[in-house]
This record gives sequence, structure tokens and C-alpha cells, in this order.
Amino acid sequence: MGHPEAPPAARGLDGGKMLTRICLDDPDTVTTLESAAAAITGLAGHGVMALVEPFMAAREAGRVRNLLDPDSMIRAIHIAAGLGATSRHTWLKLPVVDDLPRVMDATTLPTLLLGGDPTGHPDETYAAWDRALHLPAVRGLVVGRALLFPPDGDVAAAVDTAAGLVHPSLDPS
Repeated sequence: MGHPEAPPAARGLDGGKMLTRICLDDPDTVTTLESAAAAITGLAGHGVMALVEPFMAAREAGRVRNLLDPDSMIRAIHIAAGLGATSRHTWLKLPVVDDLPRVMDATTLPTLLLGGDPTGHPDETYAAWDRALHLPAVRGLVVGRALLFPPDGDVAAAVDTAAGLVHPSLDPS
């Protein structure tokens, strides 16, 4: 696969993804942000994508909890957009949260949506994804458990539905 110090493209990679939890009460957040900025700058220098998954976070009873309210997501997006020497190759990976149109108005960075852990009926999840995919900066989905473990067990149908949302010409219906 090549030397670990080799450029990402030389290792067959299209970019790098980083979960970036921003906990303003945690002094280690500074190191996290410095490391993310260095990675973003390095990836951009090689002309490949930096996929940043930013969350404002809080420590509660020794555990870290991502803050998923719209204002926290907007703040996380603003911080993530300022990391690195350039945002030329930076994309965001964001969850579908309440008031997503307002959240997405906070950025011009291309964005992929997390599938998350759906708690409602799959049709509600698919409808939320469909609405989100019509927002200007949203470019696609990065979903896992929602497709791998659908409530009815029909993985193929769940994948077909998601593919049809991203690429309506693929909709089998």
C-alpha cells in the first residue's frame, strides 16, 4: 500500500475524514483543532478531500455528548470552516438535525449527510433525507446502520430507497 508518509493519492486514497469534537471546556480541544487544521492543510496540499465531521460537545458524567441543536451545529460548522490554510478541498459530514435549512445556510462547503441512528419509522427518515438533499450545499448521503439494519430486515430495499433519493433516475419504482 505504500509508505505511511506517502501522499494520500499515492496510497490510493481520495482524502481523509476526521471526527472533530469541539468541547470548549476541555483544554485538549486546542490540540484537536490544531491537529485537524494540520490534516486539512496537508490534504489540501495534495489536492484531496478533507471530510470534517464537526460537533460541539459537552462532558456529562464523564461522557462526551454531541450537541445536535441547530445553534450548536452552526457554531461547529463555523469553527470547522476556519480550520486549515484553505477550505478549497474541505467537505462537511453533518447529521440531519432540526431546522436543517437554517443550519445549512451557515455554510457554502459541500456537505454529505450522516444517516444517524433512526428512531422513527423508516419512511420518516427517508423523507428527512429527501428534504435535506434538496438543500444547495448537500451533495449526498453517508449512511450505514440505517441501511444495514432496517427494521424490516430488507437491506436491498433500504439501499435502493437511499440510492433513489440521491440519484432519482435510479429509483426502481
